[in-house]
Amino acid sequence: MDYGDKEEFFMEFGADYGYPNGPKSIDEIRATEFKRLENGSVYLDHAGATLYSELQMEAIFKDLTTNVYGNPHSQSDFSTTTCDIVREARQQVLDYCNASPEDYKCIFTSGATAALKLIGEAFPWSQQSCFMYTMENHNSVLGIREYALSHGAAAFAIDIEETVDHDGLSRSPETSMNVSLHPVQRRNEPEFAKIEPAGNAYSLFAFPSECNFSGSRFTLDLVNVMKKNRARILENSPSSQGHWMVLVDAAKGSVTQPPDLSKYPADFVVMSFYKIFGYPTGLGALIIRNDVAKLLKKTYFSGGTVAASIADIDFVKRRQGVEELFEDGTASFLSIASIHHGFNLINSLTVSAICRHTTSLAIYVRKMLLGLRHDNGASICKIYGRLSSKVSSHESGPIVTFNLKRPDGSWFGYREVEKLASLSGIQLRTGCFCNPGACAKYLGLSHLDLLSNIEAGHVCWDDNDIIRGKPAGAVRISFGYMSTYEDAKKFIDFLKSSFVLLPNKSANGNLMIASSIPLSKEGTDRILSASNYFIKSVTLYPIKSCAGFSVQHWPLCNTGLLHDREWLLQSPTGEILTQKKVPEMCFITTFIDLDQQIMFVESPRCRDKFSINLKPDSDNGGREEINLCAQRYEVHGYTDEVNLWFSKAIGRPCILLRCSSSKSAVCVNKSRSVGMCRDLDSRLNFSNEAQFLLLSEESISDLNSRLSSMDAEKGTHGAPVQVNYMRFRPNLVLSGGEPYAEDRWRNLKIGNNHFTSLGGCNRCQMINFVHKDGQVQKSNEPLATLASYRRVKGKILFGILLKYDMADKLDSSSYLEVGQEVHPNSE
Repeated sequence: MDYGDKEEFFMEFGADYGYPNGPKSIDEIRATEFKRLENGSVYLDHAGATLYSELQMEAIFKDLTTNVYGNPHSQSDFSTTTCDIVREARQQVLDYCNASPEDYKCIFTSGATAALKLIGEAFPWSQQSCFMYTMENHNSVLGIREYALSHGAAAFAIDIEETVDHDGLSRSPETSMNVSLHPVQRRNEPEFAKIEPAGNAYSLFAFPSECNFSGSRFTLDLVNVMKKNRARILENSPSSQGHWMVLVDAAKGSVTQPPDLSKYPADFVVMSFYKIFGYPTGLGALIIRNDVAKLLKKTYFSGGTVAASIADIDFVKRRQGVEELFEDGTASFLSIASIHHGFNLINSLTVSAICRHTTSLAIYVRKMLLGLRHDNGASICKIYGRLSSKVSSHESGPIVTFNLKRPDGSWFGYREVEKLASLSGIQLRTGCFCNPGACAKYLGLSHLDLLSNIEAGHVCWDDNDIIRGKPAGAVRISFGYMSTYEDAKKFIDFLKSSFVLLPNKSANGNLMIASSIPLSKEGTDRILSASNYFIKSVTLYPIKSCAGFSVQHWPLCNTGLLHDREWLLQSPTGEILTQKKVPEMCFITTFIDLDQQIMFVESPRCRDKFSINLKPDSDNGGREEINLCAQRYEVHGYTDEVNLWFSKAIGRPCILLRCSSSKSAVCVNKSRSVGMCRDLDSRLNFSNEAQFLLLSEESISDLNSRLSSMDAEKGTHGAPVQVNYMRFRPNLVLSGGEPYAEDRWRNLKIGNNHFTSLGGCNRCQMINFVHKDGQVQKSNEPLATLASYRRVKGKILFGILLKYDMADKLDSSSYLEVGQEVHPNSE
């Protein structure tokens, strides 16, 4: 069935989609409570944080502006009101998990992670204890392992696979699980003298109700199995002895299927409220069995957790109430008051209806993804999850995690997907989602793979998405109670247009660079030999990410243009500041007078123009080393007067640093990709990749033509989007020849100076910043248009990078000048 039509979607999912029996339809919910999404934005990261309702926030604002809530540790009337609200909130949390207050207590924490940390710190570990956890667990759960190992306990992971009979009927919990144990970890062998009987030891088993990587749901029968028949999992090993407690990480799973603690009496359940209804953030809960709470060993005490203490002797009397004992300091009582309104919203729709609604969208997307094919018939999508082959299964949450393949079977990088999705107004998540076990399991990454990736420099949140041909993470979309069919459809359409190879597209899913140049090889050779190219402009940018200035004539040096990106701004914390984080840097203008050896800087935020002496002995600042782009630089600073001027110019504290020497240089490897190597003559200042960026005037003109065409196709009113070459911050702009001819250049000669091409420049969101009337605005262009025809293996290329092949000695001919002829060579 073709699910491209909404009516056909309703034929299969109409009974579950859109709250047909609820107080509002999904369309009414979006129209009245999520007006901020009417700009066409598609939010698909609800597993990271769902969105708050505007009516929910109005109710919270009215509550907080109508009532007065005092510190619950005081005795005033307002404090009593707060205590009542907190008490009601605890009961709402217990009710959400069908937990009786006779059996459970609700402890408010700063989030699910803080709740897990509390368990790890206070658990009664011993050398006979064990910490057992499923491979599919969040890092915040794995962190408990540190407490276990530091107390001499053992720790090990397990894989649990649920089996289903061929007739589709599930067997009993004890017989429907295949369990495999990973090697036991232990930092210190137990000391014989300190070993206590294993039967007296307390151990902990942790699993998520829903995996935040794949969306696979774990059966809560695991709770009862561990309490009644744990030998089924532990296979009568010594670990099966003693007292076992069960921890359920419900941070993700509680959104659509909160654990029913009357049926599955887990000892600990953790959750975060922003995952359920968006606001407040920074507030979570630990639901704990009353009998288990008495076993926890809390060391620290604080305001609110003690009945009495004496300052100058070792005496403290702790409070007896579970909540009072474990909630350090004053609770976040205004946030706690806010969750009442969130629960009211969820209860009005009902959790079961939310589950059906979001699951219908996830199933629809899985079916559509599995049906995508390239023109050669190759499948484009690999979906991850224990039940990924059963796309109609309701045993997975509203998460779809996948990677995309090219027609030849190689992988698209997940960062490429995220980057292009952002340009299309789609917000999603990529990486491993802080779940290394699930990531390794589903991606087939061995310990050797993982360690090799780390040694290669791969860390969480970096751009290394494909390493040695394997994905290092995945793409995840997830749905919330306000998600719509239109959200899912726009996402599928985005994948089709950006990644599915059809017969009229090139091998990389878009027009190849070469196809943008309608020339035969003979025509290209003729143009190259005719030397129709000349320099149209020369621009340098003395301070990284600040405005540059154009010149008619400028000397060269071993770092490129003299003084180009020789300075940068650094925050007090050591962060290198760029326009990506501080867009206001673009308003700092620079000019260098070589005769006076002075750099002049101006800013609309500063009344006076400021001058900086370029002579080596004029900085009066200390020397230090910094890291930038994985390289080390020796730098020197400036006086407080200089730093105060720049701090005022960008509206935040910063210091100015000048490059003294670089311990990196740019080189080209056999594949013509850019690499970094040491002790070469061609050195870099603070540029990211290369000494020069070159653009062609004809290429810019072609881009502007495409932008105009795009506006015409969309029926956009007003002046068409056009970009000036300065948007790309080039050092050299050439004129002559055909658009994109520079893509094929291997090297070029300008005057008596030679340069080597390092390949295309990978563009980022920074070229979408528009500087207008003293303000910085961000759009999707021109990057979105460039992505439609200049994309090559995850990179959006525009312009080329150059390295100056410096002669043994610089002489009077070592300069660049507007009007000079350029002689490229494509051999």
